[in-house]
Amino acid sequence: MEMKQPTMAPTMIPDNAHKDIPGNPSTATSSKISLNDRSNNKPLRLLSEEDWQFWKHNGYIIIKQAVPKEQAKRLADFLWEFEEKDPNDPTTWYAPPRAEIQMKELTNSGMVELYNHQYEWDNRQYPRVYDAFVDIWGTEKLWVTIDRANLNFPVRPDHEFKGFIHWDYDPETRPQNVQGVVALADQNDENMGGFQCIPELYRTYDTWKLTQPADRNRFKPDTTGFEFDKVKMEAGDLLIFNSTQPHGIRPNLSKDKVRIAQYISMMPAQEENEALRQWRVTSWRDRQAPEGYAFPGDPRNWEKERYLTAELSPLGRKLLGLDSWEV
Repeated sequence: MEMKQPTMAPTMIPDNAHKDIPGNPSTATSSKISLNDRSNNKPLRLLSEEDWQFWKHNGYIIIKQAVPKEQAKRLADFLWEFEEKDPNDPTTWYAPPRAEIQMKELTNSGMVELYNHQYEWDNRQYPRVYDAFVDIWGTEKLWVTIDRANLNFPVRPDHEFKGFIHWDYDPETRPQNVQGVVALADQNDENMGGFQCIPELYRTYDTWKLTQPADRNRFKPDTTGFEFDKVKMEAGDLLIFNSTQPHGIRPNLSKDKVRIAQYISMMPAQEENEALRQWRVTSWRDRQAPEGYAFPGDPRNWEKERYLTAELSPLGRKLLGLDSWEV
C-alpha cells in the first residue's frame, strides 16, 4: 500500500528528541518493540547460531560482505568527490571544517554530511543489510535511519583527534535501539581509526554504575581499567551494535590510511507517527539533511542542488516509509 504523499515540506523533524542529545534524529530514541529475544520462534534469516551468541555476549556483531565490495567502493569514491579531496594527495585532506560542530569530540573525526545520495540508498536497501537487522529486531517491519558517512584521516599536529567512548542514549533509560556502520574500505589496521567499544562494560553496566558518582556524565563513562575492542572490518562488512554498548571512533594513528564508512541502522517502523513519516519522505525526496545535535549540515547545499532524488527498490520504499508494511 502506498502511503499518501506529504502535503507540505516540514523543515524540522517533529518532536525531535535529538536536538540536545547525540544519536540519529531520523528515527525515535527508543523503540516500543524490544530487541529480538527469539521468543517468537522465527528462524534467523542471516545470522548463524554462533553469530547470535557473539551478539548476545558482546553487544555487537559483524556481518561479512553485507554489501558487495564494488558497491562499497563506489560510495567511497564519491565521498572523496563530495568532500573535494583527492585520495592520492594528503595535502587536500586537512581543509578546515565548513561548519562548527556542536559535539566537540567529533571535531576532526571526518563526518561527511551526505544523507540521501543514490549510493547511500543502494546500501540501505541491499537485502543482506535488511536481513541482518530483521534478525536483530525479530520483525520485518523496519525503517532505516537517514544517516551520514565518514572519512577519518590520520592525526596530524594541526589535525588532532583523540578518539572517545560514549553512549548516544542514556543507558539508564534502557533504550531499545541499535546502531550500525558499513565499512567502505578495508580497516584491517587497528591504527587507522574506526569503531571501538567496551563489551565488558556493556555486560557489567548494572554493577559498574554502583561504583560511579551519582553526578556522573550519563553519556561519557569513566573507562579506567577497561580494555577496548578495536574492531577490524573489510569493505562491505556491516557492524551492528546495541545502543547500550559504550563506543566511539578511535584516532587514526596511521601514516596515510583513511577510514571510510557509512552509518546505517534500522528500527521498527513507526507508521502511526505520520509527522515523522512525512519528514522522512521529504528528506529523501528533497535531499534535506536531518537537524540534530552534532548535525551542522553542509553549507554548500550540494546535496539538494547537484543530485537527483534516489531511486528506491520496493524494499527501499518500505524502509523509508513511502510504502506501508501493512499490505
